[in-house]
Amino acid sequence: MNAMTQPLMPALELNGLAKTFRTRGDGVVRAVERVDLTVQPGEVVALLGPNGAGKTTTLDMVLGLTSPTSGDASVFGRPPREAVMAGRISAVLQSGGLLRDLSVRETVQMVASVFEHPQPIDEVLARAGLTRLAARKVAKCSGGEQQRLRFALALLPDPDLLVLDEPTAGMDVAARREFWATMQADAAAGRTVVFATHYLEEADTFADRIVLMARGHVVADGSTAEIRARASGRTVSSDVPEHEADKFVERLRRRPDVTEVSMRGNRVVVASTDSDAVARALLVELGGRNVEIVTASLESAFLAITDEHDTESAHDQQEALA
Repeated sequence: MNAMTQPLMPALELNGLAKTFRTRGDGVVRAVERVDLTVQPGEVVALLGPNGAGKTTTLDMVLGLTSPTSGDASVFGRPPREAVMAGRISAVLQSGGLLRDLSVRETVQMVASVFEHPQPIDEVLARAGLTRLAARKVAKCSGGEQQRLRFALALLPDPDLLVLDEPTAGMDVAARREFWATMQADAAAGRTVVFATHYLEEADTFADRIVLMARGHVVADGSTAEIRARASGRTVSSDVPEHEADKFVERLRRRPDVTEVSMRGNRVVVASTDSDAVARALLVELGGRNVEIVTASLESAFLAITDEHDTESAHDQQEALA
């Protein structure tokens, strides 16, 4: 890979990136609105968001497949199309690009011929887990196997930045695990990976950083722990004597750092912005037992942040109409 030749240059930089589309009735759809994002070499970044959030449109602009309405994107300091031609960025997309009558090996050989210095065919097939399927016709490959073939094609130029749009769609659990093991090894060697996925556990497990989009905007950007904390803080639970449950709940609800209190059997469950202080109070002041602190799940954070953004957007629209 060539990423180490320019160690101080961002792998990906988006400045005020925006994309609008005209509809048949002369309406305008704002798919992406002023996205600012910088990704450093070697980072593994997950792009999350509900359907229609603008993830795929953003990646299309990063790959030079469509031009921004305003703003700009650069890959290692180059316009996206130049970076693609130079082999510095490659992609695994959800569909398209495969000839059904060719074998897996023939497909890789054909695409390799367009690059000046492609990676060895057998090495690429092995890394994509396709060695035993090399002679199989593309038409006979499952959806997951075809997705692995797209991954093999993306590896041919040995790109410094690999962009993945729902890369494990159609793969079984074992194939997904194998795929991400390869991605982690590549990232450890210096390759930058940016991927969009609807599998929250993939983002949780494999990403160094999560960028959450909603309605064309970046609404959260940070590590998995930071995203969870932004959504709802941590949850503290403790066993309490049954006859003292009401006392526990009443005292906890008075605390300014507590947002919610509930009872589940003989355990009190507390949502808090300062979990350490609440845990200390449960142990020292209230005599709780078996105190446990749990970070909010990525799924709950995802839902909370997107709901918060939708509420703010609706409020802004109402003010604009007032």
